[in-house]
Amino acid sequence: MTASPQPVAQLKNLSVDYFGGDSWTRAVDDVSLEIASGEALGLAGESGSGKTTVAYCLMGEKRGASRIGGGQVLFRGRDVFELPQPELLALRGRSIGFVPQNPMASLTPSMRVGRQIGEMLTYHSVAAPQGVSARVVELLEQVGIPQPAEAARRYPHELSGGQQQRVAIAIALACRPDLIILDEPTTGLDVTTQKRILELLATLKRETGVSMLYVSHDLASLSQICERVAVMQRGKLVEEADATALFERPAHDYTRRLIAAIPRIDVPPPNRPAAPPAETGSTKPLLEVENLSICYANRRLLGLGKYPPGSDTVKGVSFSVARGRTFALIGESGSGKSSIARAVAGLSRPRLGTIRFGGAPVAALAQRRPVLQRQKIQIIFQNPDSSLNPRKTVRSILARPLRMFGTLDAKAREARVAELLEAVRLDPAYANRRPHQLSGGERQRVAIARALAADPDLIICDEILSALDVSVQASILELLETLQRERGLTYLFISHDLAVVRWFAQEIGVLNGGAFCEIGDTETTLRAPSSPYTAQLLNAVPRIGADLSATTPPPQRRP
Repeated sequence: MTASPQPVAQLKNLSVDYFGGDSWTRAVDDVSLEIASGEALGLAGESGSGKTTVAYCLMGEKRGASRIGGGQVLFRGRDVFELPQPELLALRGRSIGFVPQNPMASLTPSMRVGRQIGEMLTYHSVAAPQGVSARVVELLEQVGIPQPAEAARRYPHELSGGQQQRVAIAIALACRPDLIILDEPTTGLDVTTQKRILELLATLKRETGVSMLYVSHDLASLSQICERVAVMQRGKLVEEADATALFERPAHDYTRRLIAAIPRIDVPPPNRPAAPPAETGSTKPLLEVENLSICYANRRLLGLGKYPPGSDTVKGVSFSVARGRTFALIGESGSGKSSIARAVAGLSRPRLGTIRFGGAPVAALAQRRPVLQRQKIQIIFQNPDSSLNPRKTVRSILARPLRMFGTLDAKAREARVAELLEAVRLDPAYANRRPHQLSGGERQRVAIARALAADPDLIICDEILSALDVSVQASILELLETLQRERGLTYLFISHDLAVVRWFAQEIGVLNGGAFCEIGDTETTLRAPSSPYTAQLLNAVPRIGADLSATTPPPQRRP
């Protein structure tokens, strides 16, 4: 693609309104931007800042009950909202590619990935029918998927999260577009997969000259791939600058706050309160896990009387957590972190091993545990959109555990709901709202309040920060730490974000292929790791302005 003085895409004083209740609310307010040929522009901001609305407008798409309140959206000099529908449909996919945040939500689960890529090629008539299969394999190879011909015959669920995202990128690249819009493409991915996706995008940009709009709340990732970065707050563009200048000398206070909220893996967190000491009144830790092995193979379907050899997802894991402390499990996707969390919570049955809570053994499944054990072990899930009932009010969601585990009457429950909301720093008036009326951070606070409603001793936090903005992450971590100091809570903290873990956990266990490769004090482990795998994870953590030119080695798997 040859450079052109005309920008590939432009926003000229764009305003967008959304209809809610009985009035219009301005979501994007007088925003002007342009993307040059071959340039990567980063668009940063918290949830609700308007950045995703801007991204969809570039494709000529209005989301939900919205309207253009003013301005223009130009692609190659033409207003996309003035294009006839056939031209607009041709524009999407052929001239503008799109990579969504969640590839599983955009890939058809019942269709092989090769066919899905092929549909894009045939719909836009960019490949002859006899050449589609070869082009599909070429695209999968281009995005770095091993054994591309075999991968083309797989279904999305048979691929890892990183491979699914690569397939989404292949679909976006299929028609050799002028512009690719990436909407939070690495959110929720582990650090090594995230780094490989960023390396892939940098390579594709260099080799194809494609322009990119990279929408993200992850400022470190933006700094690694974008030449310029624009920052949005509450629908307004508050700062736009060269990436290096913006991160070294941010001009706007909001940008400075966003950068300050990024957890740093290379330095200890400043002004962190001292970690609560482990209780010394008992020699027994609160949680003990011994020789835990988990296998998801179905013996009946396999026609076996026992589990097939080598099928364990978790392999003989042992650890303990002292009362009032935080133990973090970290590792890549598929390392067994969430499998261990679900076993401790009683949501899945381990193949081998024992779990003790307060010195007493616990049954494998939660429904067979005594009421007190179920009450004292609570879990907060990764995605509150899935774990909070959309039909219930916040009041009803919080009152349910109070009814299950308490003896409070209706009036006392109402007062307790208000106390719980205040404990997670939400206004008691939020009790009347439903989950869809809350932001992502507010929904996660409700999920925390629901866990607190049972008056637990142990809370399992399963990737609860992975989809949240950095400033929201910081506020949630501060909230959890305050609750731990005030209530003596114990946390089993599941994460792939080492910077967050360093900020929050006192002890850490590094999982690789379902087994520990390192376990110990967090600060010691991350400052001087003894395992090459831990060092690899540390090297992959996004840092402001870090060089992506070094190739990330493939994951080290245990035999």
